[in-house]
Amino acid sequence: MMDDLITMGQQAQQAAQQLSQLSTSQKNHILKLVAQSLRKHTDEIVEKNNQDLGNADGLASSFVDRLTLDDERIEQIAVGVEQVVALQDPIGDIDKGWKTEDDLYITKQRVPLGVIGMIYEARPNVTVDAFALTFKTGNAVILRGGKEALLTNIQLVEAIKEVLRDNDIDENAVQILHDTSHKTANEMMSLTGYIDVLIPRGSARLIKTVVENAKVPVIETGAGNCHIYVDEFAQAQMAADIIVNAKTQRPSVCNAAEKIVIHSSVAEQFLPIIAAALKPYNVELRGDERARAILPDINVATEEDWGTEYTDYIMAVKVVDSLDEAIEHINKYNTKHSESIITDNYANSEKFLQRIDAACVYVNASTRFTDGFKFGFGAEIGISTQKLHARGPMGLNELTSTKYLIRGNGQIRE
Repeated sequence: MMDDLITMGQQAQQAAQQLSQLSTSQKNHILKLVAQSLRKHTDEIVEKNNQDLGNADGLASSFVDRLTLDDERIEQIAVGVEQVVALQDPIGDIDKGWKTEDDLYITKQRVPLGVIGMIYEARPNVTVDAFALTFKTGNAVILRGGKEALLTNIQLVEAIKEVLRDNDIDENAVQILHDTSHKTANEMMSLTGYIDVLIPRGSARLIKTVVENAKVPVIETGAGNCHIYVDEFAQAQMAADIIVNAKTQRPSVCNAAEKIVIHSSVAEQFLPIIAAALKPYNVELRGDERARAILPDINVATEEDWGTEYTDYIMAVKVVDSLDEAIEHINKYNTKHSESIITDNYANSEKFLQRIDAACVYVNASTRFTDGFKFGFGAEIGISTQKLHARGPMGLNELTSTKYLIRGNGQIRE
């Protein structure tokens, strides 16, 4: 299989050479046609998705939700491609320019990364999002999705390739591995010299495996053990509304809230209100000893709970005596993704913003807003929880690198 992967890498590099020379109008034209192709092939995509779903027995409901495509979701994916068309193309942009003491004129220009590898799980929308964003930025992409969505992903890629072939664009601009074994994934992680950067997207376990084993440079995207801290100066109804939204709007995604941290001075009054607001959604609460003294019917939160991303209708509750204690607890257990404070105290909100170590930190808002579309980036390739190159929702600009262009008139260095 390694020989096949090397061939894919070589083909992707050749395709990337062509893509890097396409104009913005050419790329936008292709993306518009891809959106049309997805709509045209909706029935075939849904048929393949149903076959994948037929093999999904025993999987968690949240996992199945991420896997499922229907006419409406395919339309949303197509609209997402069209939104990428509307975004500014960063390729060729000049970040800055200056003249040196040697009379050299230097400009720093945005260029494609080259070949991007994606390893991801049961989100078929990632297949199309990854292509749209990498294509717009002149990059080729090699995809390795999970076995649970294999037939769906192959059909989505075929709908894209049909457009590329019909328009004399190298169809190896997007390639997908049909072998979803761990052995092949590990070989893909070692494809140095062919893949310029690897982006994992999925569970904490998947991301950890890629980060620990890859030889190719990795942009670490995040599992989301996200917290809502209810400060002593919070409004009860605002806290309840935000927690309900952050947990229940779509619990299977990485920006859903998993933990409630609440100040002891308001816990006795607020926790029954919050629990009542969550009850219609059948959210299971697990609490520390102090939370259970207020809500005796909830389950016991163990040490393992504090670091767990549930992606389900479960939340753990921690009672603290100060903002400092809340910050310490969150920074200890979070995954550097998204954290929020509910408060009417400006000083406390600013302290939380500055001291919480996460890609996205909110005041009086749901963590569900951590999203490339909601941030105005269009479709996203993932949400980076690391600090090098990119952090937070990654849009077009994060899929570029830079190079320096130096223009002289005969200078030599003395």
